Amino acid sequence: MRTLLILLFCLLPVSAFAGEAKDLAADPVIEKRMIGLAENLRCLVCQNESLASSHAELAEDLRREVREQMQQGKSDKEIIDYLVARYGDFVLYKPPVKSYTILLWFGPFAMLLIGAAVLVFQLRKRRKAIQEYELTPEAQQRAASLLSEEENK
Repeated sequence: MRTLLILLFCLLPVSAFAGEAKDLAADPVIEKRMIGLAENLRCLVCQNESLASSHAELAEDLRREVREQMQQGKSDKEIIDYLVARYGDFVLYKPPVKSYTILLWFGPFAMLLIGAAVLVFQLRKRRKAIQEYELTPEAQQRAASLLSEEENK
């Protein structure tokens, strides 16, 4: 235990030097703009991470490419168009509605509607399967007498 505490105290100064990663661009405005743009772009390697948060080498290369294009004075739309032309709509977190992305955009709603229609159909089918029995007049009298006996108790 004592050794562990000494080891922890020895490692404490090391963690004090750990901090946020420094901006890679010389201009902090370009770096902030790049991060804003990269948050809306998908990492092509890590697929569930944005380009801004990915640590993949390809993501670092793409961020460098975006920085270079920003330094050349290109607009965000021009940079996005360049990336889409090179990597397709997959690079966008919010792909545009096109003929081949219709299923992506409206598929969940279609599945919800299909599920609701199947549920309604099954409930109606089940309701028809349950038969309602009509009581004979003798059975109604017997039921009424049983109910009155219960109320008198």
